[in-house]
Amino acid sequence: MTNPKHFNKGTQVIHVGNQPDESTGAVIPPIYQTSTFVQSSPGEHKGYEYSRSHNPTRTRLEECLASLENAEYALVTSSGMAAISLIFQSFPKGSKVLCGDDVYGGTYRILNTIYNDRFELKQVNSTDLEAVHDVLNSYKPDLIWLESPTNPMLQISDIYAIVKASRKIGAKVVLDNTFMSPYFQNPLDLGVDMVVHSLTKYINGHSDVVGGAIMLNDKEQYDKLWYLQNSIGPSQSPFDSWLVLRGIKTLAIRMEAHAKNAMIIAEFLENHPKIEKVIYPGLSSHPQHELAKSQMSGFGGMLSLYIKGGLEETKRFLEEVSLFVLAESLGGVESLIEHPAIMTHASVPLEERTKLGITDNFVRVSVGIEDVNDLKKDLNDALETI
Repeated sequence: MTNPKHFNKGTQVIHVGNQPDESTGAVIPPIYQTSTFVQSSPGEHKGYEYSRSHNPTRTRLEECLASLENAEYALVTSSGMAAISLIFQSFPKGSKVLCGDDVYGGTYRILNTIYNDRFELKQVNSTDLEAVHDVLNSYKPDLIWLESPTNPMLQISDIYAIVKASRKIGAKVVLDNTFMSPYFQNPLDLGVDMVVHSLTKYINGHSDVVGGAIMLNDKEQYDKLWYLQNSIGPSQSPFDSWLVLRGIKTLAIRMEAHAKNAMIIAEFLENHPKIEKVIYPGLSSHPQHELAKSQMSGFGGMLSLYIKGGLEETKRFLEEVSLFVLAESLGGVESLIEHPAIMTHASVPLEERTKLGITDNFVRVSVGIEDVNDLKKDLNDALETI
């Protein structure tokens, strides 16, 4: 068979890392549910010693993920936050970190409460290139942490322009690509040094696994990350790795369905009398719509909106939806909806949330792959109760 890495992503998700088992011919490779591996002589083994360090099932998943992000290396962790933490651990104490001002609440929390005595931190509106250039020249960070689209405001940054500017000062650039998945965006192709994902979201796609991943092309950095993972221990279990391998097979068709439904829902809500504003990169009203088209091959399944009203009206709406499940997380086949100010971004101080636009009437939506007419009716019925 031709190397599946040379095929398009719709084929890669099914075949890379999922080659039939060589010893038995099983079409679905087995789960290597083992903690340790036999050695024929001290230090002599078949490439695996202990599942915290390496496991054949996890190796298959890493092979698949690397191919999807056009990376040489991938490293899978027990959660998205574990992957983020490993990257931060790989930078020496005293490093300067420049972070986008609109990022996942867990990233904000870990930088401001766990690594606040390890790093010097500045935040910037990463969509404002002039502001980014000013901070790069004056602050000279060692690490630039980006999200594009951002969570939850769905702002788009000019990834290539920021990478180009970072090279002048020797800064490493990491981008959290969770919202787009490797199917719709490949930041390494734009020059980013490392890509991080929460496997919990679109890549697994079924809301039944927690996991994280880092993809990169730098062997030295990969070795450093693997050493840290092996030493600290946040490795993904064989069974969870197998579940992600199973879920990833439908990534291509799921992402197309998410994006199709999200566009229809965004257009529906943008014209609804009880909605103040909709934020979705696929809408021409999005301020970075053209930039999104230039660096993404699709617009994803995430959108945000503002209800006409305050907290009371917004809570009523969220209590009345039924198909849209009121829960944290995103990227599953089922539609989810949440209130960032109270839920995912509660750790961000009120003053900063307000400045970003995360107000009491702000709602984040993960549009699933259900029948879109049922989704529209569910939202409309809930809005009519306000």
